[in-house]
Amino acid sequence: MSSIAKTPKPPYYAVIFTSIKNKDADGYNEISVRMVELASQQPGFLGIESARNEIGITISYWESEAAFMNWKKNTEHLIAQQMGKEKWYQYFRERVCKVEREYGTEKKEKK
Repeated sequence: MSSIAKTPKPPYYAVIFTSIKNKDADGYNEISVRMVELASQQPGFLGIESARNEIGITISYWESEAAFMNWKKNTEHLIAQQMGKEKWYQYFRERVCKVEREYGTEKKEKK
């Protein structure tokens, strides 16, 4: 996850997951990789960006509200959410945003 997600022209949705892990977070990294793999297979998934130091921030992008609501109901994801609440996270917050505009730059590589 070391690139910026290539999203379509807005509108679309962004789900921002911010967390602070517990010191004992055994199994977290493996499940995190699996959740990205699984989310990317869901209808309406557009991309993901993630960074972690003391605070982790993961933003997933979805074509519709229905798409990310279906993801929240995925059985494997529900189990991971429960593990996060019980074992991995000292604190977490999820925020859902409708992206109405975006802008930025992209440098083209010289040939």
